Amino acid sequence: MGFMHEFKEFAVKGNVVDLAVGVIIGGAFGKIVDSVVNDLIMPLVGKAVGGLDFSSYYVALAGQPAGLPLAEAKKLGAVFAWGNFITVALNFLILAFIIFLMVKQINRLKREAPAPAPAQAEPPEDVKLLREIRDALRK
Repeated sequence: MGFMHEFKEFAVKGNVVDLAVGVIIGGAFGKIVDSVVNDLIMPLVGKAVGGLDFSSYYVALAGQPAGLPLAEAKKLGAVFAWGNFITVALNFLILAFIIFLMVKQINRLKREAPAPAPAQAEPPEDVKLLREIRDALRK
């Protein structure tokens, strides 16, 4: 069996294809979650904590002047971008929660009602005859 044949066998297995589809959909879904967090949730959180963009909170580590946007402060040196970290952590929590709900729903759908017990099959004619003989002998 040649190398290319083995690779083809590996690449077209169901698990590999399923994994590839999952990674692609996961990447697209991650962008949606980023948008939900950055465009919907974080502005509300920012409004609650003072009206600023929450992801721009940082501590300057290289002597940058106060009040610079995060991108400019990063150009001037190291920063401790704790607001950006909280935004990313919130992205993760939302994504993990949504995946949890999806897996829970899939598992619920996979559970099947127990199959009804099969109806008792009619015993063969010889078994019926032997039962009649047994019952007659008992009497």
